[in-house]
Amino acid sequence: MNILVIGSGGREHVLGWKLKQSPQCEKLYFAPGNAGTAGLGENLPINTDTITTKVVDEIDYFCRHNSVGLIVIGPEDPLSQGLADRLQHASRAVFGPTKEAAQLEADKAFSKQLMRAANVPTAEARIFTDLGPALTFVENHETPVVVKAAGLAKGKGVIVCDDAEQAIDAVKLIMKDKAFGEAGASIVVEERLTGQELSVLALVDGQNIFVLDPSQDHKQVGEGDTGPNTGGMGAYCPTPLVDDDLMAEIEREVLVGIVDALRREGIKYQGVLYAGLMLTPGGPKTLEFNCRFGDPEVQALMPRLKGDLVDIMVGTANGKLDEVNIGWDERCCCCVVMCSGGYPGSYRKGLPISGLEEAAKMDDVIVFHAGTAIDKKTGEVVTNGGRVLNVCALGDDLADAQRKANAACDVIQFEGAFYRSDIGGRVMGGNKV
Repeated sequence: MNILVIGSGGREHVLGWKLKQSPQCEKLYFAPGNAGTAGLGENLPINTDTITTKVVDEIDYFCRHNSVGLIVIGPEDPLSQGLADRLQHASRAVFGPTKEAAQLEADKAFSKQLMRAANVPTAEARIFTDLGPALTFVENHETPVVVKAAGLAKGKGVIVCDDAEQAIDAVKLIMKDKAFGEAGASIVVEERLTGQELSVLALVDGQNIFVLDPSQDHKQVGEGDTGPNTGGMGAYCPTPLVDDDLMAEIEREVLVGIVDALRREGIKYQGVLYAGLMLTPGGPKTLEFNCRFGDPEVQALMPRLKGDLVDIMVGTANGKLDEVNIGWDERCCCCVVMCSGGYPGSYRKGLPISGLEEAAKMDDVIVFHAGTAIDKKTGEVVTNGGRVLNVCALGDDLADAQRKANAACDVIQFEGAFYRSDIGGRVMGGNKV
């Protein structure tokens, strides 16, 4: 079958890389793709950042005239704008939840209210749509809080505060200064939890749930978990933070709980469901739900996946996940994100990247493109985003995988490049290897 992947980041590159390995994959297309996906298939000049009727018509026309049998929607924005609903057709499978189901990520206020109704363990929280009451609340709150833009903010709309002064600044930044645009029209202020963070992703076909191996993301920009939140600086999989009993509890209380809550609202969930959790002294609590593969968690998952991803995605989309075979490579995978100087703030684009071929030749190393493009004049691969490359390595254990990934990062160069060399350090005594 011919396959179309919607998106242009590292998530879409790694999904395309895995789909390409299936004997069922004939032609592979990306809309719009990046410099890395261009090596796997054909990039289409369709901007999928904003889903207009024209964009839907372009995609639908292309799929009908090129016999596309599977559409994979990677990013959250197209999902929240209803692209999965609008591309449904008897001749194709669409991997990704509907607009109604994608509210779980697109509207943190809706998500928090649903969690409360379903008794899904989560932090205590208040929701605000006006600046004044929000400021009054945080001014008088005695314990540290987290302030979140309720809408989509590309992983950056969460501000962890140590005291009331920081919380006031965060509320003003989101609601008054509109740092995240309309995503901050309403906010969620919740208690600040302590513990290790955990990412648990599951495939959901409407009836069946298959939980994938757990991973751990690193969101803060600096070594040792310092500095502002980003879209993700790296991840590793699997993580030793959970055992079988704890995973069974998370599946029962969190994943099944929220899918059942959606069903009671008349919403059928099909696609991948991501639970961001905090392992607190009182047990696991849900920080957020996402309606797509985590980025960079999926880059640490896919190199370990044993199974035909085409079968897996079609089975999920068609309600036949129970007929699919899924297994895992026993090795660990570490994904390190190489970023542009200045990220998560302003940064330059169009900077030439060297060392990609050398890194790709290193043992057990795979490099996925996140924010790259091909310079039309020189034909060079250049930077085109804040998170530029996802450098992944498989190892016998986490220390081995981290060492290989960092060594590959050292081979790749572009002006201002930086990365965190301590991915996985939280479970290795906090030290890089």
